[in-house]
Amino acid sequence: MKYGLDLRPEGALDLVSLGALVHRLDTGIVPFRKATQCQIHVSGGEFNVAANLSDCFRRRTGIVSAMVDYPIGDLIAERVRAMGVRPFYRRFEHDGVTGPNMATVYSDQGKGVRAPVVFYNRCNEAAAQLKPGDFDWPAIFAGGVRWFHSGGIFAALSPSTPELIIEGMKAAHAAGAVTSFDLNFRAKLWKVFGGGDRAVATLRRIMEHVDVIIGNEEDLQKGLGVAGPEVAASSKLDTGTFFDMIGRVVAQHPHVKAVATTLREVHSTNRHSWSAVAWIDGKNHVAPTCELDVLDRVGGGDGFAAGFIHGLLAGESEEMAVKLGWAHGALLTSYHGDTTMATEEEVRAFAKGGSARIQR
Repeated sequence: MKYGLDLRPEGALDLVSLGALVHRLDTGIVPFRKATQCQIHVSGGEFNVAANLSDCFRRRTGIVSAMVDYPIGDLIAERVRAMGVRPFYRRFEHDGVTGPNMATVYSDQGKGVRAPVVFYNRCNEAAAQLKPGDFDWPAIFAGGVRWFHSGGIFAALSPSTPELIIEGMKAAHAAGAVTSFDLNFRAKLWKVFGGGDRAVATLRRIMEHVDVIIGNEEDLQKGLGVAGPEVAASSKLDTGTFFDMIGRVVAQHPHVKAVATTLREVHSTNRHSWSAVAWIDGKNHVAPTCELDVLDRVGGGDGFAAGFIHGLLAGESEEMAVKLGWAHGALLTSYHGDTTMATEEEVRAFAKGGSARIQR
C-alpha cells in the first residue's frame, strides 16, 4: 500500500472525474470590452484533469457531467472526444431560448502590469441541475476504476451538486478507488451560491470522503476555514507556511493521506516564479523553483494535479510524483487553452532538469 493509498493495480479506467463542462471565450491580450474576436476553449476544473491524463500521460479516463443537445454542447462534446476522455452524460434538451445551457467563461489574458480578468455566465446551467440518482455508478465503475476526482467549482454550483459528489465518492470507495478533490475556491461563485459560510460547511462535509486534497493557502483558508497567514502575504513560495497549514487540515481530517498544491509568486502577468509542495502520508516534499514566461495561466493548477496523480498511479517515488505535477503545470502555462499540449516525454525531461534549448 504505497503512499498510504490503497491503489488498485489496474482497472478499465485509471481516473473518472465528476464536474461541469464549460466553454471559455478568450480574447487574448485584448480586454473583453474592446474585443472584436476570441478563441473558444473547452474546459472545466474537473474535466481538465481527466483530459490532461488522457492526452499527455496516456491514461484511460472518463468524465461524468451534464450535456445539452444544442450546438454549444456539440462543440464541447467534440473536444471531449478529441482529448480521448470517455463521456458519461446526463443529457438535457435545450428549449431554443432560455436553456438549460452549457456554462460560458469569459476571459482575457492580461499583459505585464495588467492582470487577467475572468467572469462567468452560468445562468440556467445544466450541470447545476445534476443530483444524486442521475448516474448509474456501478455501471460506470463496472470494469474497475483506480481514481475518482472532483472539485470545488462543481460543488459551488447548487445545493444538489455537493450531494452528487458525496454519492460519487461513496460509490468510488465501494469500487476500490482513491478519491481526490481540488478545492479550487472561486470567490465569485461562492458569493452568488451561498457565500463563505456555505463554502466551508459544504467542503468540510465533502472532505469526510476525500483521500487526496489539492489546494493552495487561499483554498485551505477560505474553503476549509483553516487558520493561516494573510492570503495576500508578500511571499507565495514559503513552504513552511503551507506545511504548517497542512497540520491543521490533517487534524480536522485525519483520514486524508495526501495534500498538494502549486506555489506561485506573480511578478507580472507574464512572469511567475513556480514551485509545488506535497505532504504525503506524513512526509513533506518540495519541487524546484523555476521562472515562467506565462502565455496563458488558466489551467496550470489542473496541469499540476494531473501530473501528480499520474505519478502516484504509475508508482513513481513521492518526490517524482510532485516533480511531474510541477513540470506539467509549468509547461501548460506555455500553451493557449485550459488543457495540455505536452507529451509525457517533454514533462519528464523538464522534471529531470531539462531546458528550453531547441530539440533537433
